[in-house]
Amino acid sequence: MLNRPRIGLIALLLACVCGLSSAQTTRLQNLNSLDSVVAVVNAEVITRQELSRQVDLVRRQLESRKIEVPPADVLASQVLERMILDRAQLQTARDGGIRVDDAQLERAISGIASERGLSVADFRSLVEREGIAWERLRRDIRQEMIQGRLREREVGSRVQISDADVDAFIAERERLASENAEFELAQILVRVAEGASSDDIQRRRARAEEVLSAVSRPGSDFSALAASYSDAGDAMTGGSLGWRSVDRLPQIFVEAVKSLQPGGATIVRSPNGFHVLKLVGKRAVSGLGSGDAAVTQTRVRHILLRVSDNQSESEARRRIDDLRALVERGADFADLARQNSADGTAGRGGDLGWILPGDTVPEFERAMNTLALGQTSQPVRTPFGFHLIQVLERRQQAASGERARAVAKQALREQRGEEVWQDWLRQLRDSTYVEYRLDER
Repeated sequence: MLNRPRIGLIALLLACVCGLSSAQTTRLQNLNSLDSVVAVVNAEVITRQELSRQVDLVRRQLESRKIEVPPADVLASQVLERMILDRAQLQTARDGGIRVDDAQLERAISGIASERGLSVADFRSLVEREGIAWERLRRDIRQEMIQGRLREREVGSRVQISDADVDAFIAERERLASENAEFELAQILVRVAEGASSDDIQRRRARAEEVLSAVSRPGSDFSALAASYSDAGDAMTGGSLGWRSVDRLPQIFVEAVKSLQPGGATIVRSPNGFHVLKLVGKRAVSGLGSGDAAVTQTRVRHILLRVSDNQSESEARRRIDDLRALVERGADFADLARQNSADGTAGRGGDLGWILPGDTVPEFERAMNTLALGQTSQPVRTPFGFHLIQVLERRQQAASGERARAVAKQALREQRGEEVWQDWLRQLRDSTYVEYRLDER
């Protein structure tokens, strides 16, 4: 069950939003008319109806996360700018020949449904009960897959990791071993356009300092401030970056926050602009030891039912549901694996042994990582078929030799890839022709 590349879906509806200038914001005072053009992006239009529908989706997303919704004009401005950037990406992908055909889309949708323990039909019913048109969801997923492939192309061609880079990374991890920690961060980005004048940069710096002052006030709501002011893609999630180890953060972020106490905030300058960073939390993790990269290893077992000419998708799904019900009623997982699993591990009760990050396909790994010890997953659909997964043990262990170097190289690729992608998006936005028609009815 070897890993193979596959694009991960980011969000099903709208992953993030960016900001507009205040001058552009004031133009979005009225969204009542639904049949006019609000912006032209290169040669394509964004209609008022499209904008209104997307604003409603983001508002519901914020409310469900209990994040204070920004004023209507601010929210509409942010959503419009996110739509402009999305449209520019899709145009670039189309011009570059990037496509997602119907078969690829159907496989992706099936995978999303399986991760939720649902058939595609049940997933569709759930989506439509939430008031989301099925064809709209299909379109959004297809677009996100295209954007993912665009990112792979643009980042992959720009990120090169040398042996010297790996050596330096491992040495730096060893230096940090005594204080090895994970940080929970949140950010508000005040973006600076490429080629900005010194006066523009100073104005953006002053704005960042105003935001930092607001963030530092007792009782301030960082999530609400991020939703209102951040130009970053995570603004609609309250600016949260989540828990990240030092290898998954830009080095300038690590240096800026490592001396802060939880709750503290600071400003960091990057090529994208000024980042107001808040340290939400800090926790220790296992040490690395002798320069080796520590990784989480999971001992896991599974039952696999394949989809084939002799067993349809619906039949395999029905059988895997029945097996899970038996496990829930106390049946021995290993015995069921020996009797039913179509994998080579059936003879040893489905035991895959110790699994490292990247050893399995993404759908399997994502499901495995969410399980507590002893917990059995819902049925998981992968290219191999339907799985039941059960986690037996976890451990932090140093990977040695070539494995340690491979882990370090992947961590560096992820770290640099995010920086390259954000820089590429900034350049794309700056080079995109946009004509605002917000005052037209």
